[in-house]
Amino acid sequence: MSSSRVFVGRLAGRGVFDPVGDQIGKVRDVLVVYRAQAAPRVVGLIVEIPGKRRVFVPISRVTSIASGQVITTGLINIRRFEQRRGETRMIAEMIGMRVDLAASEGGAPARATVEDAAIERTRAGEWIVSELFVRLPKAGAGFGRGPARTVHWSQVERPSEDTGPQSAELLVQTLVDLKPADLAATLLELPKARMVPVLDELADDRVADALEEMSETDQIDILALIPAARTADVLDRMEPDDAADLISALPAAQGAELLDLMEPEEAEDVRRLLEYEFDTAGGLMSPTPIVLAAEASVAEGLAMIRRAEIPPAMASAVYVTHPPYETPSGEYLGMVHFQRMLRFPPHERLSALLDAEIEAVPVTASAAEVSRRLASYDLVALPVVDDQDRLVGVVTVDDVLDHLLPDDWRHADSEEGRA
Repeated sequence: MSSSRVFVGRLAGRGVFDPVGDQIGKVRDVLVVYRAQAAPRVVGLIVEIPGKRRVFVPISRVTSIASGQVITTGLINIRRFEQRRGETRMIAEMIGMRVDLAASEGGAPARATVEDAAIERTRAGEWIVSELFVRLPKAGAGFGRGPARTVHWSQVERPSEDTGPQSAELLVQTLVDLKPADLAATLLELPKARMVPVLDELADDRVADALEEMSETDQIDILALIPAARTADVLDRMEPDDAADLISALPAAQGAELLDLMEPEEAEDVRRLLEYEFDTAGGLMSPTPIVLAAEASVAEGLAMIRRAEIPPAMASAVYVTHPPYETPSGEYLGMVHFQRMLRFPPHERLSALLDAEIEAVPVTASAAEVSRRLASYDLVALPVVDDQDRLVGVVTVDDVLDHLLPDDWRHADSEEGRA
């Protein structure tokens, strides 16, 4: 087994491979246990395998940790990981921790913040936390960061209850590039004491992204940790249909309070969605499709779907109506698929490209009817109109899947633990 020293901050997200070189997952964290008279012992890795499942890989099944990758024996227990009492996650819990460094030359102990930690294999074959990369406070009354240095674990005093809260800033930096589903899973796995400061550090739009990937129960638990004013800001940044689903799951008084705190324009979209039954096209739809005039060009349509904030399913088509061009729009005329736009010159008018075979569904259509339409025409999005033939929204295939799947589909394997 390689004896190279490895900093866990660089190990996070690296590939985990079997002996023949096939990737079986990615490292998400390193699990250790503290010991009274010795450095913490590494007991294993938390690895994410296909299906977003996080499993435990004992360190005894790791044959090499080097060159930014992990090689294992290939024997993986795929039962869902559950943290045991006495175990500590290095990335989620140790990084950002405040520690006291042992005094030297008669001086006072120095308080420092852990920014990274190294694991290393001893001659006896045991993997331990050998060193910490720490940041000292800035001297004097100035602002900014103090000096950093690497210290051996023997120079560190075990953290005590008066060390203050862990810095969430460092952990948040490791979450910045995670996809929303991964961010949601990571947040839900944090201890509550760690989750609160991390939520405080995360931007509102990232919290919104994560909430959209959680079950209603988890969403409500997260909202309980956030002040009402900030909750409203987060709801402003969620997709209106997701925000409406969340508000409908809250007590009526709390939902009304949040709607009053939201931006008026965003709150209006949500209020409109709350008028419809949850299992109808109106209850499933998003009220923010791309709406353009009949005389708009292919170039304009393609420019709209290129916008980064447009979800992929919503960018599959543009919808043509008479004015006004916001929902509820003027009379609905038809939809134009982005692939069709790619086949025509930029100056071609959208009115010449309307798909005559796809009819909009009424706002009262059942979820089952919407599902049949999407499947029959191989669509990822379907326009929804009211009784005046005005476009009021679009139902996407992910909206329907969220409705059809069991409430606990995100945690279908949560009952499984680590042996």
